[in-house]
Amino acid sequence: MMRRWMMGAALAVLAGGGAGATQEPDYAAWPPLAPVFESTGGGGIMIGEYEPVVIRDHCLTGFTATTPDGTVYRNIVLFDAVPAQGGVLCTNGAWRALDGDAAGTTPFRVFIRDGVRRRAP
Repeated sequence: MMRRWMMGAALAVLAGGGAGATQEPDYAAWPPLAPVFESTGGGGIMIGEYEPVVIRDHCLTGFTATTPDGTVYRNIVLFDAVPAQGGVLCTNGAWRALDGDAAGTTPFRVFIRDGVRRRAP
C-alpha cells in the first residue's frame, strides 16, 4: 500500500502536479518597460530605444547598447512572439550588432498587450 502511494506521488510530481510545479506568471503585473534599462549581461551597459513590435510570429526591435565610457553600439533583436494572456510574450531573443561584429541570445522577455510593453522582473 505504501509503495503504491509513493509511486502515485512520484507520478504526480513528474506530471507537474507536485509542489515543484510552476505557474505561468501574471505578465500584466510585470513593470512597464522603461526607456532606458541595464543590460541583462551587466557590466554597466545601458539599453535604450528598445521598442519591440509584433510582426506575425516574431517581435522585433532595434536598440542601443551604451557602455560606461559613452560608446554607443546599434543592434537589433528578434524574438519568438507567443500568444499569452490576451497579449504577446516576446521570448527566446537573438540579437546582433548592426555592424556585424557581435551576436548572441538574451534571456530578456517582454509582454505586449493593448499597446503596453512590460518587462520581466
